[in-house]
Amino acid sequence: MSNRSARTASHAPLLVLLAALLALLAVPASAQRAQPAVASDAQASGLPPQLGKVGFDQRLGEHVPLDLEFVDADGKTVRLGDYFHAGKPVILVPVYYECPMLCDLTLSGLAQSLKPLELTIGTDFEVVSVSFDPDEGPEQAAAARSRYVPRYGRTEAWQGWHFLTGKPSSIDPFTESIGFRYQYDPERDEFAHAAGLVMVTPEGEISRYFFGTDQPAKDLRLGLVETAGERIGTPIDTILLYCYHYDPSLGRYTAATLNLLRAGGALTVLLLGGFVVVMLRRERRAAAGGDDSSARTA
Repeated sequence: MSNRSARTASHAPLLVLLAALLALLAVPASAQRAQPAVASDAQASGLPPQLGKVGFDQRLGEHVPLDLEFVDADGKTVRLGDYFHAGKPVILVPVYYECPMLCDLTLSGLAQSLKPLELTIGTDFEVVSVSFDPDEGPEQAAAARSRYVPRYGRTEAWQGWHFLTGKPSSIDPFTESIGFRYQYDPERDEFAHAAGLVMVTPEGEISRYFFGTDQPAKDLRLGLVETAGERIGTPIDTILLYCYHYDPSLGRYTAATLNLLRAGGALTVLLLGGFVVVMLRRERRAAAGGDDSSARTA
């Protein structure tokens, strides 16, 4: 056997491993599970089936009207678009401030879920709470701001978490744009509604829905990073986004099984390849040592 043939044979296991790695990484993205576009009422709202008139109709990819006028907690007239800035995603939270229970759980839960994140309200993203009760005004908004911002515990939030009220002419197109459905109960003087929040890109495009009052910090972080077009966050977030994908039917990030298998398989192939390289080098050293011993003996 020639020296070239011998070298080719010795490298065969490594070449096979590298070919397997390339084939593994070449699995088309289209093989991943398709994502449903809209969540059902029961899934989205978490409410009994008889309350089918409330919930979220997802409007993923559509835009919220940024020219709508509201009143902030200081009594100043503002535009929704005033809170949209380049590179900063926005969390929209439809609530009403005198809600006896669900809205308090929503806003308190949001503050607690955002607290562990390195990303900061007012620096990396904005939060805009919008009352859908036309009878509420700056007084209720200011009271809500004083109640929930301290629970978040960062001074930047006083400039980045906004509490708005408005008239039906603004409330109706706002709730319609995000697919938020609610009903007023005159007998109880309360609103029946779902709990959740909507993430919107800096350009005003609806990106993610999260349902319920208790959001996992991981989901909120990944949602913010993805909604910002990865202009915030760290390289680790990019890796996590490869391993997790957003499931709109659940309003959650779930493990991307195929990607995890591909990543695990690639790591295995690389480790095996490294092992083969080490063993080949040891064999060469041993062979070279044997040749030197034979030459000295001769």
